[in-house]
Amino acid sequence: MSFRLGIIGAGGIAAEHAKAASAIGLEIAGFCDVELAKAEKLAQQYPPAVAVLDINELLELPGIPAVVVATPNHCHKPHTLTALAAGKDVLLEKPMGLNLAECDEIITGMKQSDRFVQVNLVTRQSRMALIAYDFIQSGRLGKIYHAKASWYRRRGIPGLGRWFTTKAESGGGVLIDLGVHEIDLVAHLTGHPRPVRASAHITSNFGKHIDEYSFSDMWSGPPDLDGTCNVDDGAVGLIRYDNGMTLELNVCWAMNLPEKTLPDGITLFGDKGGCYFDTWGEKFVFATEENGHLIDSTPFIPPGNAWDMAWCKQYEAFADAVINRGASPVPAEHGRAAQSVLDALYRSNAEQREVEIPQ
Repeated sequence: MSFRLGIIGAGGIAAEHAKAASAIGLEIAGFCDVELAKAEKLAQQYPPAVAVLDINELLELPGIPAVVVATPNHCHKPHTLTALAAGKDVLLEKPMGLNLAECDEIITGMKQSDRFVQVNLVTRQSRMALIAYDFIQSGRLGKIYHAKASWYRRRGIPGLGRWFTTKAESGGGVLIDLGVHEIDLVAHLTGHPRPVRASAHITSNFGKHIDEYSFSDMWSGPPDLDGTCNVDDGAVGLIRYDNGMTLELNVCWAMNLPEKTLPDGITLFGDKGGCYFDTWGEKFVFATEENGHLIDSTPFIPPGNAWDMAWCKQYEAFADAVINRGASPVPAEHGRAAQSVLDALYRSNAEQREVEIPQ
C-alpha cells in the first residue's frame, strides 16, 4: 500500500504527518511552505522529497494522488480547495476551518471535484478510544445518556504570540484546538447523535501579558513577546443532543494546578455500564453490575507508543481510502459537525445564554 504524498506546510504538525506517512510506506514527494528553509529541512529527512514555495508547484509533481494540508487554520480552506480543484484527495488537519461557513465551502468544493477530504481527528484512533468503541458496539454500556470530556494543561498555550493565538488566523484558542478533538471523539463513540443546543463559559486569563507567562516547554516554539494573544485559554461547555444525551466539556491551555491534578480523558455514563479512559494514557476502567454484584474491570491494553500507533492507524485508513476509493473514516461531514458545536459554544459565551446549534 503505497503512493506519493505531498505535504502543504512544514511546521511541527507537518513533521508528525511526514513521520506517520513514511512509517506506513508512503513516499513523501515534497513539502511546500512560505518559509522555504522549513520545507528544505523536512525534505532532507525524506529523500527524494523536494521543497517548494508555491502550492501549485507541489500539486504538479508527478504521481501525487493525495496531499496533506498542515498549514495554519486560516489557510485550511484555500489550500484544501486548491488541492481538490487539482484532483487531489486531502488529509486536512483539524479544525476543518475557521467556522461553519468555511466547512460548507470545503464540502461544496469536494463534491464538485469528486475527491474526498479526511479530517485529521486522530484521537479516534488512540488505543483507548478503540477499546471504548468495541465496548460500546458490544452493548456493554447500554444507552449512553451522559459524557464528560476533559483535557487540561498547566502551561500549554501553543505558539504564544503567533498565529495560534491570533484569532483571525486560528479561529479561536483552546476550544478550537483541543475541544474539537473531544467533541468529535464523543460523537464518534456514541453514534453521532445530532447536537441541538449548547452553552459555554469561556475564559482568557493567561496569555494577555505574554512577557509574564511562565512555561516549561511550548509547542510551536518560544513566545513572540511582540505578538498577539486574543483567544481563549479555558472553556467549559454543555452540549445537548437530539437523543437526550448530554456532554460536559472541560478544556484549558493554562491553569494554576499541577499537571494531572484533574484527570484528562473521556467518561461515558450508560444505563448498563460506564467507562473512563485517559485518551493518551494507560488508564481504562469499565464498571457494571452482574447478578446483583458491582463489577469493575480493566481490559487488555495493547503495548506500544499510543501516539505513534494512532497516527499510523489514521494514515493506514487514509491510504486505503485513496487507493481503494472506499469511504473515509473521518469524512468532511464529521469535521463540519464538530465545527457546528464549536461555533455554537463561542456564540453562547458571547451572548451569555444557551443557543441552538446550526445544522
